[in-house]
Amino acid sequence: MTQSLAEEIRERLGECTATERRAALALLGNYPVLGLGTVAQFAAAAGVSSPTILRFATRMGFATYAALQTRLRTELEDQLRSPLAKAQAGGGVGKPVAGQGIGALADAARTNIAETFRQLPEAELAAVVALLADERRTVHLLGGRFTDALARYMAAHLRIVRSGVVHLPGQEGNWRDLLLDMGRRDVLVVFDIRRYQADLGRMAESASALGVTVVLVTDSWLSPIASVAAHVLPARVTVPSPWDSAAALLVIAETLVAGVTQHDPERSERRMAMLERHRDTDPADPRPGPSATRTGGPQDGDG
Repeated sequence: MTQSLAEEIRERLGECTATERRAALALLGNYPVLGLGTVAQFAAAAGVSSPTILRFATRMGFATYAALQTRLRTELEDQLRSPLAKAQAGGGVGKPVAGQGIGALADAARTNIAETFRQLPEAELAAVVALLADERRTVHLLGGRFTDALARYMAAHLRIVRSGVVHLPGQEGNWRDLLLDMGRRDVLVVFDIRRYQADLGRMAESASALGVTVVLVTDSWLSPIASVAAHVLPARVTVPSPWDSAAALLVIAETLVAGVTQHDPERSERRMAMLERHRDTDPADPRPGPSATRTGGPQDGDG
């Protein structure tokens, strides 16, 4: 997969002057929409001069600002492509990419995971872990049509190692009921990848307006929710298939869960031990109790 411009910008922030960096961060915060306006509009939003925007475009390797906009428009088209459109672009459903066998998707997914974590700043991951590990904060998790499975998965693990974890189920109307009790002590983790869901965006914007800290797990092109998110964790999702891959998104979720578990190991161990005691006394749990012989590693049903 070719790098998105957002990925290139993040990689080259260290090369930018102070004012170019402000332009870069402004674009990343409202990507790609901010770059599709005029130079003057971009400059006003970033709080820099118009010549700074032109220098920033040059810094990123574009001969003109129009060339930068062409790149952004191309990426916007990629964001909005349906699985059918991607299949047709690749020759049709069931037609393999030339020179690639059945294992090509697995190879691409491995590359996606490696590239995702190569580009994710360690400090950003650590900051999100610290937020999620703070039991003074209630953590809410939400995803889209396909990514909500990741939100549920992450919530199920986090509930074991800390209290105050809520998965937002069902429809948008149900989510908005929970806004009544959200505030500055809350964290909302949203999974949103292309084709981005408007209902997720509305929920994130409403939560942000209440002072909720929004954490976005998204793709390389960045969900519009990035404009209200305090932390953005982008993952690579493109594979040789009409469908995007959730592999790197899942590893981000598991990395955050592992980080929270390790952040307060005594709390995590205490809560896991309590859970095991509850399981040992649960008549609905078919596994043998503490008096029975257990062999091997974790018992069936731990996952």
